[in-house]
Amino acid sequence: MGYKVVVAGATGNVGREMLNILAERQFPVDEIAALASRRSIGTEVSFGDKTLKTKDIDQFDFTGWDMALFAIGSEATKIYAPKAAAAGCVVIDNSSLYRYDPDVPLIVPEVNADAVYGYSKKNIIANPNCSTAQMVVALKPLHDRARIKRVVVSTYQSVSGAGKDGMDELWDQTKAVYNPVSEVPPKKFQKQIAFNIIPQIDVFMEDGSTKEEWKMVVETKKILDPKIKVTATCVRVPVFVGHSEAINIEFEDFLDEDEARDILREAPGVMVIDKREPGGYVTPIECVGDYATFISRIRQDGTIENGLNLWCVSDNLRKGAALNAVQIAEVLGSKVLKKG
Repeated sequence: MGYKVVVAGATGNVGREMLNILAERQFPVDEIAALASRRSIGTEVSFGDKTLKTKDIDQFDFTGWDMALFAIGSEATKIYAPKAAAAGCVVIDNSSLYRYDPDVPLIVPEVNADAVYGYSKKNIIANPNCSTAQMVVALKPLHDRARIKRVVVSTYQSVSGAGKDGMDELWDQTKAVYNPVSEVPPKKFQKQIAFNIIPQIDVFMEDGSTKEEWKMVVETKKILDPKIKVTATCVRVPVFVGHSEAINIEFEDFLDEDEARDILREAPGVMVIDKREPGGYVTPIECVGDYATFISRIRQDGTIENGLNLWCVSDNLRKGAALNAVQIAEVLGSKVLKKG
């Protein structure tokens, strides 16, 4: 016996990936509904070898449905998630709306799967920020071994993290560089993204950090350990898909780079590709379409007593969003609902 599953926001980048991954991982689905806004009603989306027509989320009755994967943004989630939850349908939300609510678990299954039991307070589970998700997958096994004191991370985040509009802007501006007659001024981003990098993701906060950087700090503490100190610099780069991170870790205890490499090789969701030769590491273009969080460039940091550096790359539309949501659904099914 399987589940009755809803995917809300099925026509967007993340919603389409959710449908693809549900099919790829053979999630036990008895019935599936693809929802979208009224302007997208009837749009066809793929689910394995099936074609679904989207339904109007505004008219949809969530009663009798087991779980709903939401990829519709905070404003729409604010309207529809409580309706779904009140109807008995567990919401797995990809927006930032509920991430910092103490009554809503924030879950990365490789890190804190048991937090799923907290879903019942609001019938809602939150999916973390894409940059946080891949980082905590890398940090968790190392933290278990040597206890992390502090993390300094610089991110190199692809434009797909800003949705279809971000991808279109990079594409259009890139073409315009080679066609001087046309000009594509920035709309989605603060400055030109083609052939450029932008050290701002989301809005600025009072202390000078951006909200994206704040998210990484707060979410890492909630998911992994509130004692860990985190400082982040988040940068948008002209890459279509795949987030990269340069991570510096300070531990309470010494951890040798070779042992760290062995630990990460055995860690769930992690793929280590770390050869000390030209090209012996993973770049964003190579991670696209893959489930894993890739780790390279593992090395000792000699400037602090117990330090390591590493390079972390992942497909942000997958692990950073759709895959993590589906993994949460799998945990919810296996640990709580137990139908499949």
